[in-house]
Amino acid sequence: MDKLRAMEVFVATVDAGSFAAAATKLDLSAVMVGKHIQALETQLGARLLERTTRRHRLTEIGAAYLERCRDVLASVQAADGIADTLRAVPQGTLRVTAPVSFGAHRLTPIIGDYLAAYPQVKVELNLNDRLVDLAEEGFDCGVRMSHSIDEGLIARPLAASRMFAVASPGWVERHGMPAHPSELEKFPLLNFAVWGPRHAWRFTRGAEVVEVPVSGQFSTNNGQALLNAALAGMGVVMQADSLLAPAIAAGQVIPLLADWELPTRPVHLVRLPEARPSAKLRSFIDFVAARLG
Repeated sequence: MDKLRAMEVFVATVDAGSFAAAATKLDLSAVMVGKHIQALETQLGARLLERTTRRHRLTEIGAAYLERCRDVLASVQAADGIADTLRAVPQGTLRVTAPVSFGAHRLTPIIGDYLAAYPQVKVELNLNDRLVDLAEEGFDCGVRMSHSIDEGLIARPLAASRMFAVASPGWVERHGMPAHPSELEKFPLLNFAVWGPRHAWRFTRGAEVVEVPVSGQFSTNNGQALLNAALAGMGVVMQADSLLAPAIAAGQVIPLLADWELPTRPVHLVRLPEARPSAKLRSFIDFVAARLG
């Protein structure tokens, strides 16, 4: 028995004055109305209504139970109203995860604008470069910079991330500007540990493809640390435009091999496949996609 439904039938029967009137109101048969009330009485072990051929009358237990049923049904209705409100108006806390460099340099300023537009929302931004399980770790959405997206996620494409190989002006002054990617093999390359120990940088120019194995004394799993190492003249680094663009614009690092291309990295905003995502999640995804789509 659906107890909430049975309570609803019981209240409607009392308010309507008869089984037949309640049946019409609820689009049920009078027999089904009687079964719902009988099921409640069986479960409670007490009569709720004294029935006659023309009318029914609440018992003492029935009158007390009626008021509790009204309270329960009102609470359920209020709970449903809260859910509807949260789906209609962006509010509450939104948990977002993103790669460190992208989140710090590209996403954070957009979140600031989003919060100004939606003051009832709070955003918790978690930055790390590992693969995050949204469901397991309780995130509403996340940024993925990868060619493959889990089948269980819904992905919204953003603008692809362009990669640059850069070095400090002091490094270029000491070693000169390389004319071909193969020349990089004799220099220390700063390794992004997330990509693995046997990673290679892939340069293309027309039909020509050159892969340069990454070897050097320094590796780290943090893009900002790699940039700082390059700024200190420790070697050449390859990272995304979201991290390197400000340093390039300021002349702190110099792009190398400008006539060669490095692979772009697809960027997606991903979420779990919820049939009716909340207003805060829908509005955030639309807002970010409008800026970075």
